Amino acid sequence: MKRLFAILALVGAFGFTSPAWSDEATTSAAPATAVASAAAAETPAAAPAPVVTVNKGDNAWIFVSATFVILMSIPGIALFYGGLVRSKNMLSVLVQVFVVFALATLLWVAYGYSFAFTEGNAFFGSASKLFLKGITPDSIAATFSKGVGISEFGYVVFQGAFAAITCCLILGAFAERIRFSAVLLFMIIWFTFSYIPMAHMVWYWAGPDAYTSAAAADAANATAGWLFQHGDLDFAGGTVVHINAAVAGLVGAYFVGKRVGFGRESMAPHSLTMSMIGASLLWFGWFGFNAGSSLEANGVAGLALVNTWVATAAATFTWLLAEWGLKGKPSLLGAISGAVAGLVAITPAAGYVGVGGAMIIGGIAGVVCLWGVHGLKRLLNVDDSLDVFGVHGVGGILGAILTGVFASPDLGGTGVWDYVSNAVVADYSIAAQVKIQAIGVVTTVVWSGIISLVAFFIVDKLVGLRVPVEAEREGLDLTSHGERAYNY
Repeated sequence: MKRLFAILALVGAFGFTSPAWSDEATTSAAPATAVASAAAAETPAAAPAPVVTVNKGDNAWIFVSATFVILMSIPGIALFYGGLVRSKNMLSVLVQVFVVFALATLLWVAYGYSFAFTEGNAFFGSASKLFLKGITPDSIAATFSKGVGISEFGYVVFQGAFAAITCCLILGAFAERIRFSAVLLFMIIWFTFSYIPMAHMVWYWAGPDAYTSAAAADAANATAGWLFQHGDLDFAGGTVVHINAAVAGLVGAYFVGKRVGFGRESMAPHSLTMSMIGASLLWFGWFGFNAGSSLEANGVAGLALVNTWVATAAATFTWLLAEWGLKGKPSLLGAISGAVAGLVAITPAAGYVGVGGAMIIGGIAGVVCLWGVHGLKRLLNVDDSLDVFGVHGVGGILGAILTGVFASPDLGGTGVWDYVSNAVVADYSIAAQVKIQAIGVVTTVVWSGIISLVAFFIVDKLVGLRVPVEAEREGLDLTSHGERAYNY
């Protein structure tokens, strides 16, 4: 634990330097995409953007994508995680995922959306849309095309589903021994002070219609989230979702401690059948997660769709083959773990890289995340029950960094878009973009790490983190909830 504190303190000096603040109000905004302000400065003034209108096809796509993401949480994550624990704790995992999803939804509507996706400063938005105040069926949110919008209600649900699944991902790290009350209290604190600011830092901007000239572009960039201002590329949540959740889970696993009998007793998954069903639902729902992040039913959505498809397949095979070589037998657990690793790694890159790049990212992720759940886990000496950090942390970091490499047009990527000239910036630098991506990774690790440390400390003092030893041995299904997952 002392080492963990020391590492976070050291990196913290780096992660919180040079923030940029803004105070002006703007209209509803979409998640971030890179804007080349330097290139914009050399571009002459452009004509005013057209009036923003809603395309029914784009609307339909965001509605469907939002429900896909909900399916990933309930029942996707619930069944995937539930099958991986012992049978005496299956129901407890289902309850935690289901209720945390509901809790995050309520918090999102109450204040999450407002503080994440309205203008305030570089880290938090404002209170202008608390409880969705002022949003009507006629309200429009920006997309990534000038003059094209979507229903803001649809955007609220889509982003809210992201927030909810991020909270649910954390649960796997300390499954089978945490108090239910501690889970709920921690999620309120962490959601408020880690998820919301990370979403704002990475994805908040004024939208493409604000970029009408070089001067307007500079003014718009100044009001965006801190990492957006730096040019961080995160198409669908490598930093905001996966690294953010994984760090919280890792800190929680240290705080809660190892399961009784860890390393001495068998803690094999009780139902890989359930886990396979959950992983399949994740793969299916992830198409909404990644392709939906285009916010439009267009070619970029198609690119993200096919990239999600092939990267996942590649990671499934590389994890399976590596495991086969190391252990002598290919396992279902290895196949589904590899699939999730591929899904995680391609998330930040989905709409930025070519299909070849996606296949390489997925292939690397399968092998690296296999090391993450075995070699790295032993090095960290932690009981991360369901390998949240090994898959989501390692995979998220890998995907974020490789996005900077394979987004290059020279490697089949889309490059960086300049909204003033409405063209791809010609001088893409892999080294420069990888540096930016690294800043995004470090910022996420430090921010989530510090918030999680404080949150778990507070929760431990208020309600206690861990169930009694006797309750843990009997299983949380009965001792925490008075029910069994199975009655036979």
